[in-house]
Amino acid sequence: MAFVTRRVTATLLSVQSKEATEMIPREVIRKIRRIQIRTSHKVDELLAGTWNSAFKGRGIEFEEVRPYQVGDDVRTIDWNVTARSDVPYVKLFREERELAVVLLVDLSGSQSFGTNDQTKRELVAELGATLAMSAIKNNDRVGLTLFTDDIEKCIPPRKGSRHVLRLIRELLYCEPVGSRTNLRRALEHLNRTSKRRTVVFLISDFQDSGFEATLKVARRKHDIIPVVISDPREGEMPNVGLVRLQDEETGEVITLDTASRKNRELFAKLYQQQSEARDGMFRRQRLEPLHLETGRDLVDPLRRYFHKREGRS
Repeated sequence: MAFVTRRVTATLLSVQSKEATEMIPREVIRKIRRIQIRTSHKVDELLAGTWNSAFKGRGIEFEEVRPYQVGDDVRTIDWNVTARSDVPYVKLFREERELAVVLLVDLSGSQSFGTNDQTKRELVAELGATLAMSAIKNNDRVGLTLFTDDIEKCIPPRKGSRHVLRLIRELLYCEPVGSRTNLRRALEHLNRTSKRRTVVFLISDFQDSGFEATLKVARRKHDIIPVVISDPREGEMPNVGLVRLQDEETGEVITLDTASRKNRELFAKLYQQQSEARDGMFRRQRLEPLHLETGRDLVDPLRRYFHKREGRS
């Protein structure tokens, strides 16, 4: 493990601070320690050139306008100022040297599902910890917004290991009030509160509809990365006879005969149709989703995704 990881680990997990020991129960500290140990090596792998190069130069900020000069890119002309002054003006931008990263995380009832030695929420916590630690080790700011059918918690982007400790604690232990999913409301909150361009990891199983227009608005301003969380059994029903299934978000209970091949095939077909509709929506918006599945290592998919972004930048 690299020295910088050991240093962050020591700072992040130190329980010698009176404030830390008074505010965080010991069992919470132990679980944070376990998830940090699992993710620290993943962070080192991701930072082997991929994080910085994938997001380098993504943030630009408007600075001022000045009169057009021969050789300026005509695409930078500010047509509003030009119309008012009858003289062509161009916009000048400056590159932001640090990123603001926001984890926009779905904590709805469906996140408690998991059949592969890991629930979707546990995968989300591990992913969130990995991304947050990668951001601060690259000297970027990172924030967290947790949502269900309403905003459950919003922590603005900041730097520092203490801040990441708080984010990991919320990812692991926040008890949401709501149980359903409202992606539109979460994206509206993002659009209202994030004034500057931000890298947004939208982490959800996307079991919702009616948010496409709001997502379109958000992607014009921010760098949106949809992260689709799934479990293998969501698309494949095993033959185990009669089973009672409960929707974790609505509470609805149905009895399904899984011994019926027709029922199993219909179950798989519906899941496939929903997945194709979701990914088709992302294509229309020119967004490339990252797919992660419970019970599988997340480093390789993240590395491949970041390398692909690097090739497009």
